[in-house]
Amino acid sequence: MRIDLLTLFPDMCRHALEVGVVGRALQRGVARCVVTNLRDFAGDRHGTVDDSPYGGGAGMVLRAEPAVEAVESVRQTGARVVLTTPAGRRFDQALAEEWAEELRAGGQLIFLCGRYKGFDERVRQLVVTDEVSLGDFILSGGELAALVMVDAVLRRLPGVLGRSESADTDSFGPARGGRLDVEWYTRPLEYRGLGVPEVLLSGDHGAIEDWRENNSRERSRARRPDLLQDCDSEEFRVAGRNPEEKA
Repeated sequence: MRIDLLTLFPDMCRHALEVGVVGRALQRGVARCVVTNLRDFAGDRHGTVDDSPYGGGAGMVLRAEPAVEAVESVRQTGARVVLTTPAGRRFDQALAEEWAEELRAGGQLIFLCGRYKGFDERVRQLVVTDEVSLGDFILSGGELAALVMVDAVLRRLPGVLGRSESADTDSFGPARGGRLDVEWYTRPLEYRGLGVPEVLLSGDHGAIEDWRENNSRERSRARRPDLLQDCDSEEFRVAGRNPEEKA
């Protein structure tokens, strides 16, 4: 299981990959994450990887040669080469699960992290297999976007989290049916006048699971109704009811 990040800021990526759950998993060898400096593939001793755009305009463009050659230096057969770009598909949990499954099968993920005005278009045409975006906003570079995706993918690999069922019950996870996670409580029993739902103190595991199912559904209905439409349409079609009829 190998993930590559191709970047102009390798230290930024390496430091982020050294901490937390991801850092511990990589140290244990659950997966391998390799960071490569695009400047290592520059054609001159100054490490120049960008140039002004043909046709004029503000900003600089990353040259094709360093990016393509960097990809070719690490790419294994069947590797997925991901360009972080606002023009790409929106990243979501389903895509994280898909990539994690590919890694479990021995696949490779390569992230191309852009800067400035982005890469010369020929990079996309020559080596990119996937274009992916975190959302409709602009970052200073693709490193943060790539690191977010790496984190989301790695935590779905065996051995990364101490208890795999914890990830299953996260928002969008299989135990939640793709909906939002529930409200969670811990000590103290009361804080600034706010208490804990009595059912969570009852010891009745069936009642607790029912409460959590309803709580997940209601939170999703209030905050992300689109999730209910996506997850429940088939369920309610089979039951012969409209999704809005169930509280």
